Amino acid sequence: MTEYRAHFGFDIAFANGGSLAGEGFRLDLPAPDLSEAAIGALLVRHLGLALVGSVHLRDLEIVEETHRGSRGVETAPVAARVVDLSHRIRAGLVTYPGLPAPTIAPHLTREDSRARYAAGTEFAMDIITMIGNTGTYLDAPFHRYADGADLARLDLATLVDLPAEVFHLHDAWGADARGIRAATLADRGVRGAAVLLDTGWSRHFGTPEYGRGAPFLTGEAAEYLVEAGAVLVGIDSVNIDDAESGGERPAHSVLLRAGVHVVEHLTNLAALPARGARFTAAPPAVEDFGTFTVRAFARLP
Repeated sequence: MTEYRAHFGFDIAFANGGSLAGEGFRLDLPAPDLSEAAIGALLVRHLGLALVGSVHLRDLEIVEETHRGSRGVETAPVAARVVDLSHRIRAGLVTYPGLPAPTIAPHLTREDSRARYAAGTEFAMDIITMIGNTGTYLDAPFHRYADGADLARLDLATLVDLPAEVFHLHDAWGADARGIRAATLADRGVRGAAVLLDTGWSRHFGTPEYGRGAPFLTGEAAEYLVEAGAVLVGIDSVNIDDAESGGERPAHSVLLRAGVHVVEHLTNLAALPARGARFTAAPPAVEDFGTFTVRAFARLP
């Protein structure tokens, strides 16, 4: 996209007395065909002047030149890249083997709504019935402990725009050693961070393989992360604990007792750098509820 700047001298007189003059001034322009009056108005905004009586431009020349960020001229913002880390939810989706799949049904169809609204206006209202453990979801302390904070009592500062420490662990576990240990996570500081465990297991999501032989966080690693000051721990596996352990849940117990949030069934973690991303996973503020679906994502600079 071609950018333009104006080169000129100027004389500005103020309505309440006094004047201002400049030589060799340069000003970003949003287009090359602006009138002298329009450029004068941009100049006044750029300088932040008030009570201007008149503006006269001298030796005005408009040239192709890269913008330098003049005030009053909008420049294209540099958009941060956002990476979606959530599984999509649909009717019939099996997230965790043995738990019910969501059902989706219309409450008000578009066709029926036409009789309720003005001509040409229609809406759809639908009902979704699902367990909180659907798709990518967050566990609050109330999920494990009756006296723990429910979803409505979670501090948003511990859920939004957290510095992410991403551990890419595709080669750090195997069939004989599925548990992720503390030593694997000890190479950097995690205080105040969301610790995200990229095991690669999300590639099996929605298949029978997802629930068998999955990697998990060991109890001693959970204790290490609590002591190290992690705020949230997420994993792209079927459970942060060993789902085949016969019901033991040491990672859940340790993390949630300490108020460290747990996010399970993440995906696309391989797209994140080890450091530098900012992570968000905020559930709705539901009282007396311990687990709910989130739209987890990371923002890259």
